[in-house]
Parts: sequence; C-alpha cells; structure tokens
Amino acid sequence: MSVLSLPSELSGYYLLDTTRTRVGFIARHTMSTRVRGRFEEFEGNAYLDGGDPSKSEIWLTIQARSVQTGKPQRDELLSSKFLDADGHPTLTFESTRVEQVEDDVFKVTGDLTIRTVTRAVTVVFTLTGRETGPRGDSRISARGNATIDRNDWGVNWNAMTTAMVSPKVTLDFDVCAVRQP
Repeated sequence: MSVLSLPSELSGYYLLDTTRTRVGFIARHTMSTRVRGRFEEFEGNAYLDGGDPSKSEIWLTIQARSVQTGKPQRDELLSSKFLDADGHPTLTFESTRVEQVEDDVFKVTGDLTIRTVTRAVTVVFTLTGRETGPRGDSRISARGNATIDRNDWGVNWNAMTTAMVSPKVTLDFDVCAVRQP
C-alpha cells in the first residue's frame, strides 16, 4: 500500500482548512491568454471511509461574490454578470460517488450547482500528503481538477463573451482537510 493511500485509520469526518485550501479556476480569454482566479470564501466538509472509499462523501459551498482574479473590474463582472451573485449567492458541490482508481488517486463525481443549474462533474483527486498537525490533529491534503463547459450552467453574459472567453473552464483544487474529533 502506498504511503499516501487512504488507510482505514484515516476514516472519519473532516473540515476544510480554508487557510490552506485553494479553490480556483483557469479560463482562456481571447483564445491566447489564461485568466487564473480563485474563490476566497468557501466551506466544505467530508466523511472519508478508508476501508471503503465508495462510502465517502464530500460537500463544498462557495460564495460567488468572493471571486478574485487580481483585477477588481473583472472580479465584479464575473460575480455580477457571469455568476449572478445577487440572485445566486452560492455555488455548491455534493458528491454522489467516490471511486478509488489507484492507491492515491480518487474520482469524485457529484452534483455541481451554479445559478440553480445542477450537472454532474467528476474531479480527479490525488492524495498528496498526510500529517499530524501541531495540536495532534490528523490532516490530509489532495490536489484535483476537472474541466467544465460554463455554458452548461448558463454562465454567460452576452454574445460578445462567447467570442472572447472560452467556454471551457478548468476547476482547480488544492485541499487540506482536518479530521474532527
């Protein structure tokens, strides 16, 4: 068994460590440059079953208004026009299936809801570490990504954005979760 596999002793409930977790995205703009962004406000938790990963469950809630790309004008456009943060303040993900494909690789399929549209998404996660925190708590870390078509969720503003912003968006996760007592 790999050092990074999810052994049964790591089974339990976990909370995302939001200070050590990054929820981000990458999108092409004008088909040549990449815009990288992240969400600053989110919360998530999980139940992990190391003995039977298919029994694991993951939940994530993201505040749409917290989008950050390094340009305030673009951030406002993304949150107000693309994500409609006033009408739809959160993006949510709830797993429906967890499958272990290698010792340290998991496919997490779930329902992603953006602007009241829910579609299935599969994120491939690689377990990147586990450690004992300064208070003796058990922590795990993982990286994952998935590519979605934003049009499937109605994340579009007007006809001009179709030509300027690629519909394909890569969701990028760098996660740290802390086991709860």
